[in-house]
Amino acid sequence: MTQPRGQWSGKLGFILAAAGSAIGLGNLWKFPYMAYENQGGAFVLIYIAAVLTVGIPIMMAEILLGRRFQSSPVGTFMKAGADRPGGKLWAGVGFLGVLAGFVILSYYSVVAGWTLHYILLALKGQLGELARQPELLQDHFVNGFLANGWQQSAYHLTFMALTTGAVFFGVKGGIERVARYLMPLLFTILIVLVIYATTTPGFDRAMSFLFRADFMAIDRYGFLEAIGQAFFSLSLGMGAMLTYGSYMNRANSIPRSTLQICGLDTLIGLAACVIMFSIIFSFDMQIQKSSTILFTTLPTVLVQLPGGNIVNGLFYLLIAFAALTSTISLLEVVSSFAIDELRWSRRRATLTMGSAIAVFGVLNAWSLGGSQALSTVNPLGRSSTQGLFGTLDYLAANWFLPVGGLLIALFVGWFFRRGDAFAELTEGHGEVRGFGLWRFLIRFVAPIVVGAIIVSVILGYEYQ
Repeated sequence: MTQPRGQWSGKLGFILAAAGSAIGLGNLWKFPYMAYENQGGAFVLIYIAAVLTVGIPIMMAEILLGRRFQSSPVGTFMKAGADRPGGKLWAGVGFLGVLAGFVILSYYSVVAGWTLHYILLALKGQLGELARQPELLQDHFVNGFLANGWQQSAYHLTFMALTTGAVFFGVKGGIERVARYLMPLLFTILIVLVIYATTTPGFDRAMSFLFRADFMAIDRYGFLEAIGQAFFSLSLGMGAMLTYGSYMNRANSIPRSTLQICGLDTLIGLAACVIMFSIIFSFDMQIQKSSTILFTTLPTVLVQLPGGNIVNGLFYLLIAFAALTSTISLLEVVSSFAIDELRWSRRRATLTMGSAIAVFGVLNAWSLGGSQALSTVNPLGRSSTQGLFGTLDYLAANWFLPVGGLLIALFVGWFFRRGDAFAELTEGHGEVRGFGLWRFLIRFVAPIVVGAIIVSVILGYEYQ
């Protein structure tokens, strides 16, 4: 029996939930360290250009498909591709999105669990004590925390329980309600930290570094990383925006909503840069391409600031909120498949899929030092993907998402009827003056750019 399809209560609910899906560790840490490594301003401008020419067109395409066919990624492509060349083979694009959501959530929730540990440490006053002795904090995190499979599993399962609880209560009662509370809190904490950053010695240098472009200082890999970050930061290619779009009211504008979501996502990334660069330049901090530096080096710097203990606590609360809004969207992609295609109730779909991901995620929790076998397994034979956690992260970031995004762009640009796309974008918006530009970007620019990322991966470049 087909169940009544949930809907957002209004435009704001959709915007907050979709923006929450996009905003996560990719904005609050990955974007700042990539911008820092690629000389700031030039990287930021290339990133913004990529958002405009690749991110926005693909996001509009995903939301368009979701709202038109009112189904999960699999159901959407089964319906949309039925009378197109390739037929129901297009359903594979939807299955790829569901697989990506399952895999990413299984390890993302492990990292998200680390924030809970640090919030508890901050509340107990222990984080400040550890942070004042860098070697002690490093040892605690690497040898005491990561290597403890039981503790890793406990925090991972706790975060999965929070995620499952939000999705369990549905679109309005769960996902939207959580977004309406968490997103304003996230924005508030971020604003407080930005204001705080203006008082640090490194603020002026940070602003100059962030907004002064030197294109001679960035190489071709910097261009690729800026484009890749724009793509991955917006949660594209895995069906999250398509799924959220399927709950969207037809009275709401897809183009305006897309611009607002991308604008919020970019603004959050820039605000994170202001905070991080101010800290980096205040203490001549050395950073590296690793999420673990959030839990090793950064606390030792934050604790040196006036009110450092409070700043540390606020920072990890910010990371936790951002992670939770992202994990909710990942689980909804997987759950919507079971609800729409298997005809399960939301309760059964959420609890079953959430439990399956939680159990599989335990393997990731033990692959950070708790289990030698899981920590050293290397099925791809790559030195940078050692361990189950690293292997899954590599596959998702370098293959699942870009291939999914490429296929979505190709389908909407070349196989989806122009008139149907125009009608869907017009409904709730009125005349779409930029329709011709959007169609050009989704047919030519987006596939070429995302295709370049895939080719670079084939040639040995890795996006991490």
